[in-house]
Amino acid sequence: MKVLAVDDDVVARMMLMHLVDSCGEYEVLEAEDGEDAWRLLADGLRPGIVFCDLRMPTLGGMELLARVRASAELAALPFVLVSAASDADTLAEAGRLGADGYIVKPFAAGQVRAQLARLAPLDEDPAAVAQRLGIAPERLLLYLGGLQRQLEEAASFSGSDAAPEREARLQRLAEGCATLGLMDSAARLRAVAAGKDAAAIGTALAHARAAVARRL
Repeated sequence: MKVLAVDDDVVARMMLMHLVDSCGEYEVLEAEDGEDAWRLLADGLRPGIVFCDLRMPTLGGMELLARVRASAELAALPFVLVSAASDADTLAEAGRLGADGYIVKPFAAGQVRAQLARLAPLDEDPAAVAQRLGIAPERLLLYLGGLQRQLEEAASFSGSDAAPEREARLQRLAEGCATLGLMDSAARLRAVAAGKDAAAIGTALAHARAAVARRL
């Protein structure tokens, strides 16, 4: 899973990247400021989570977060702000803009690990999935094939569909992904289930279909 670290302070950025790397098998990417991060996202980068410094000279973390939440394709992107500031006003503003988490500098490995586990869980090894479910690998393949068909059928979803039905179906797909060890896809589907943004739903479904195809 890709993780994007955004900080204009190269030392702080490298420390954050090191901590993420020590938490699991993540592909850690970097951006030197908010504008650099926005260019990467606009060019198609879709990380599983963004860790972004709050105060940067070109485009700060709050401003980048506002752009991300205003984008149909990026609105559901897990976004964690990073700062030495911990005053109530700053935290309230971060929450108002839709930040998924907040880490106070200096970094602690436990803080980073907790945010990754909550917002960007790693997919489970197929052998571990089969063992957990008590099934043979061949049976796991059948289940994955069934999930793939359900995800393909759901591709016709749109933001105009009846909200309760759409949400229930997306939640079922998320549960299916989680059951079969596709934790990242499950988290993305849960994130968009209650919304009505057709583009965000389509992106989450496409991510899940690609994950199932890789697993198959």
